[in-house]
Amino acid sequence: MEKLQPVIDFLSEWSGKVFAWCVLILTLIVCYDVIMRYLLNNQTQWGFDVAYILYGTMFMMAGAYTLSRGGHVRADMVYRTLSPKTQAWFDLVLYFLFFLPGIIALVYAGIKFAGNSIANAEVSSVTSSGVPVYPFKVVIPVAGLLLLLQGISEINRCIVCIKTGIWPPRPDDVAEDNVDDLKATIEDVEVSGGQSK
Repeated sequence: MEKLQPVIDFLSEWSGKVFAWCVLILTLIVCYDVIMRYLLNNQTQWGFDVAYILYGTMFMMAGAYTLSRGGHVRADMVYRTLSPKTQAWFDLVLYFLFFLPGIIALVYAGIKFAGNSIANAEVSSVTSSGVPVYPFKVVIPVAGLLLLLQGISEINRCIVCIKTGIWPPRPDDVAEDNVDDLKATIEDVEVSGGQSK
């Protein structure tokens, strides 16, 4: 399983980074729609539909990437005070009790949901533009499968931590800024009269 973990992490990273480009496309579409509506008084019929579909796609496809980076929100007031081994046991139990059943249900329901949408060639009912919705609904089980794979990788991380007492390293393409470093940089700029060092 440990040999499969980097492959799953890479797949999560790849999907997250590819679908992050939805932000740019979404921004362009919204800007185009606003310009057409308010400057040229010629509202698009498809702009709203495409915008919410892209936003939903981006949101769902980022789930596995965010999980691979440990970026999901957690209420860790007590959790962070525990030893890594205890944290790993805690996470492992929660993955089996809640995560796996929930994600399996999402994939199962998503497959049926997407299948019905494809069979009916479903289009948006929000506007009269008739934008196809079935490609968007296919994203639901795909995102669920990616989350399921990343969950298996996270379970493996827990098992490694339980055995060794330390968490295996995560991919580190994203990191939080150290607030003290940021404050020091701001103070340095203020002291030097606006000139950064």
